[in-house]
Amino acid sequence: MSEQKPVLNKGGTLSAEAAHEPGKWNRRSYRIEMDSSKRGSAWWIPIVSVLLALAVCGIFIAANGMNPFPVYKKMFTGAFGTSYGLTETLVKTIPLLLCGLGVAIAYRISVWNIGAEGQFAAGAMAATAVTIYFPNMPGILIIPAMIVFSIVAGGIWGLLTAIPRTYFQVNELVTSLMLNYVALLAMDYFVFGPWKDPKGMNFPGTPMFTDAQSLPVLGDTRLHLGLLFGIIAIVLYGFFIKYTRWGYELRLIGANSEAAKNAGIRISRHILLVMIISGGLAGLAGMAEVSGVTHRLMYGLSPGYGYTAIIVAWLAKLHPIGLVVSSFLFGGLIVGGYSVQTIGLPSSISEMLQGAILFFLIAGGTISKFRLRRIR
Repeated sequence: MSEQKPVLNKGGTLSAEAAHEPGKWNRRSYRIEMDSSKRGSAWWIPIVSVLLALAVCGIFIAANGMNPFPVYKKMFTGAFGTSYGLTETLVKTIPLLLCGLGVAIAYRISVWNIGAEGQFAAGAMAATAVTIYFPNMPGILIIPAMIVFSIVAGGIWGLLTAIPRTYFQVNELVTSLMLNYVALLAMDYFVFGPWKDPKGMNFPGTPMFTDAQSLPVLGDTRLHLGLLFGIIAIVLYGFFIKYTRWGYELRLIGANSEAAKNAGIRISRHILLVMIISGGLAGLAGMAEVSGVTHRLMYGLSPGYGYTAIIVAWLAKLHPIGLVVSSFLFGGLIVGGYSVQTIGLPSSISEMLQGAILFFLIAGGTISKFRLRRIR
């Protein structure tokens, strides 16, 4: 007769017979249980996630008949190996940093805002509206007005998600995602319709911004003042989260919402405020993109900055310095994806890497919450 295998009881423990019968699984009983003290915050998760993503994507590259190591080298040198590549990486870092910071603030209190893409578009449209409807505004006022309008528009778009969540318990994943499509389709309406440049050779975009309506750039590069917006925002985030009462309350809500509620913290008010800030930052990113990079509102403005920002925030573990590093790395990933087209690979390899990193981040975060406990 074949040897009978140990049988697991409900809850993941070995049966008493299997646990104590000689030769059966070291005569011990084990149970898989959640360790609430970990909360999926192991430091190794981002590092391992990136390495596994590189390995998995390397398999696909090899299946395409190419050596993955030269491909990755090409991506790295294209993004970081030249002054042009480095400045382009910083240009891509700006919207990722602002949008990533926005969603990170929301995730601090377990509000799952995945609507940064729509909030980005709302801010871009608001900034463009200033240039169209107030073309004669004094130059010293035009950029500040574009900044304010974009932040307000993005904040309102975030508030449209927060209000149903706060007062009607509507899942913010659904509302924020659906609002993305509303904002993107509204942007398409304007660039194909009333705001379309009549001199633009039928290109779906607004007239080009004037110099006064464009953010200053560094020398002959495309690196613009939006980088300063991101730096200021990340410094303020780090300060408020660590040294203010508001930051303490956010951390408490994120750690234990019931304890925060019992302590007298008005969670609904924090949700509303956090989503306004989250949307406002994404809206500011939209303004920086149209004023600093494209110099017009145009079809296909964002290659998915708002969605990539979700991965940026998770990879950074919501930490200020981590947000800077991860947004810079993902900016390089986007630029590096363009460079591999010269060796016959599509730029979508960078999107595949982004998806793989997100998958392993989620998987690693889930696995790290559990442990194998031995029962004597």
